[in-house]
Amino acid sequence: MSMSKHIEKLLFSAEVIADRVSQLGSEITTEFSGDSEPPVFVGVATGACLFLADLVRRIDLPISIDFIRADSYGSGTVSNGSPRISFDLKLDVTNKHVFLVEDIVDTGNTVSCLIEHLKLKKASSVSVCTLLDKPSRRKVHFKLVGEGKFYSGFECPDEFIVGYGMDFAEQYRNLPYIGVLKPEYYMN
Repeated sequence: MSMSKHIEKLLFSAEVIADRVSQLGSEITTEFSGDSEPPVFVGVATGACLFLADLVRRIDLPISIDFIRADSYGSGTVSNGSPRISFDLKLDVTNKHVFLVEDIVDTGNTVSCLIEHLKLKKASSVSVCTLLDKPSRRKVHFKLVGEGKFYSGFECPDEFIVGYGMDFAEQYRNLPYIGVLKPEYYMN
């Protein structure tokens, strides 16, 4: 059965996503082109993997790439509110500008936890670049570090979405677009 039959409605097409990712890449390139120290782009696994890959290919700067994993959803549809780091960085980010690349910022718990973790690792500044932002669900208002900035691709409605790296129970990540999952596929 085609996964597209599980989608209630399309939110962002592959073309719309590609255009916005290209804009974000250009913006970041312009704003950080004068920095002498290459920034480190840290993808939050696994949801941000597609976004990170597309974003860094649109950035015309020397960069490093690493991954971190913070678990807060498990196989559910709502964050448990207590993220934990289950896979840490390989690179040393001491005195570096770090771009934390997220698929979605929802309650703010995970991104806040990761920013604090990067502060402890002595990053000189931390920016957040998220594909989707759900400010209506924000519970934690995170503070960026140093010269850090917040970049957002799209504001997202408060619906359960999948595709372009985002999943339900590890399914749907490979959809090239972002859509709302029909409730019968995630409600038990």
